[in-house]
Amino acid sequence: MAKVSKNARVAQRAANAGSGRDHVKIVVSIKDPKTGKYSFKEQIVHKDKKDEFLKAFK
Repeated sequence: MAKVSKNARVAQRAANAGSGRDHVKIVVSIKDPKTGKYSFKEQIVHKDKKDEFLKAFK
């Protein structure tokens, strides 16, 4: 496989702007105050909105 230059990757990122690569899966562990057990909340959010999503759990 041929080596791809950094400039070619930057141009390709712009071409993939509408694809699913702009989203991330976030898994947050939540501790139940009564039992002490952990449960997990998973959600797929846009990269730009990940900070807003994580602030809700702090």
